[in-house]
Amino acid sequence: MRNRPRASLGRILQDLGTTVLDVAASPGDLDAEVTGVHIFDPLDELIVPTGGILLAVGVRGAAEICSLIERAPAAAGVVVKLPVDVDEQVRATVLETGVAVLGLTRAASWAQVAALLRSLLAEADLAEPEQGPQGDLFSLANAVCALLDAPVTIEDRSSRVLAFSGRQDEADPGRVETVLGRQVPERYLRMLDERGFFKQLYQSRAPVYMELEDEGVINRAAVAVRSGDEILGSIWVAVREPLSEQRQRALADAAKIVALQLLRERAGADTQRRLRADLLSTVLAGGGDAPEAAGRLGIATARLCVLAAQLVPDDTAADPARGESDRQRFCDALALHVAAIHPKAAAALVGSVAYAVLPLHSIGDEEARAVRVAESFLARVGPRHAANIGVGRLAANLSQVARSRADADRALRVLGARGTTGQVAGYTTVHFESLLLQVADVAAAEEQTPTGPYQRLLDHDAEHGTELAPTLRAYLDAFGDVNAASAQVHVHANTFRYRLKRLVEISGLDLSDPDARLTAMLQMRIFGR
Repeated sequence: MRNRPRASLGRILQDLGTTVLDVAASPGDLDAEVTGVHIFDPLDELIVPTGGILLAVGVRGAAEICSLIERAPAAAGVVVKLPVDVDEQVRATVLETGVAVLGLTRAASWAQVAALLRSLLAEADLAEPEQGPQGDLFSLANAVCALLDAPVTIEDRSSRVLAFSGRQDEADPGRVETVLGRQVPERYLRMLDERGFFKQLYQSRAPVYMELEDEGVINRAAVAVRSGDEILGSIWVAVREPLSEQRQRALADAAKIVALQLLRERAGADTQRRLRADLLSTVLAGGGDAPEAAGRLGIATARLCVLAAQLVPDDTAADPARGESDRQRFCDALALHVAAIHPKAAAALVGSVAYAVLPLHSIGDEEARAVRVAESFLARVGPRHAANIGVGRLAANLSQVARSRADADRALRVLGARGTTGQVAGYTTVHFESLLLQVADVAAAEEQTPTGPYQRLLDHDAEHGTELAPTLRAYLDAFGDVNAASAQVHVHANTFRYRLKRLVEISGLDLSDPDARLTAMLQMRIFGR
């Protein structure tokens, strides 16, 4: 594992450029270490750990800015949409707390800037300005920028931005929009495709110069990033004239280094994913190794709630590889979602179930909060993934995590038994249904069968083709309301009364005895006849 210093606030501002973020009020130097990105929600508890950047959505005016800084004095900075109202009180509060106030361009959405900042912070990818390249894509982009004296982006095969250099504010508005959205806008992709630039780029092993000839648009030099015959991505440089032969060689050499890094990250991502899955499995299982595994995941001291999420099986999906890929994408989406709720949340695929361990602060009703998190996730991925999620009870310490995992598994199983899709269940809300499923497991393991009056009804129905057992179920489910019960089985009330009389005669069941009714109901639930 690489141990590199995390990004400072000053370095983030340097890489993004004043086009995206600018300093509205500074406590002095901007060397504060940035540890994460957090979004302000006035309806939720405000928890910003030391070094967090707080995105102040909807905050405006000096008084609101001061109030927010005072509530998050450990933050590295607070981001407010331009124009920022900075008065003497704001400056005094900034100096007192050391929290910088940053202004965000109005052209950027909060979702864009959140994704942008998180990508910069991922795995401490930013080195300090005086350091050379550390082997990560952002440092490589900055190195190529220095060699070619022009702003650079590194993109994947789908034109998504993987990394970018500093000095992006020197490029054109299209480049700024690309960096903000982490994706080349559709209109530029269409233009490049129509002019044959992509075909030229991917057929050539040398850098390609593209004269765009549009007003306000800077020309581009680009080179494909390859691994053998596989196109991994490309490097794009905003330039005003063709590259010299020396700079072309530098760009071609950079493509080889980027290819190695992309292959390394591909392998590293798989290794990291397996490692997190192993660590999370250890935590969920409990035992002597759980504390060390929890410490490596950063959740050793937290109050935790376990979520168990599973895709609903699709009978039409016969390809096992496709199924495994879908489950992994689903788990990755869950990991991203819970990480946005809490920076120490962890998620991994264990078997066919995606487990998430969500740290929760003790403010009461933790299970309900975890259920809301799960419901929000399913609402987001519902069109792409049909799934259910079970939520376990709060684990006050690591010794209770295994219990929370078992709770989540049982709640998930109840949803599966119901045949539902896109549902979330907290364990306490399905406790009795879960107990019945456990009893049914014991009965099946011991090869037990129905007995007494209920068994006599089943035997009679099997021999004569009658519907007496369903009649009894409808009667008990309707709490003795004959009209409601007859409607449930689609017969006339008088016909239903006749059947009820017959089942009493045949089975010997005393419907006036509450214990007899309970025995029959439990056997129906347990044996599922």
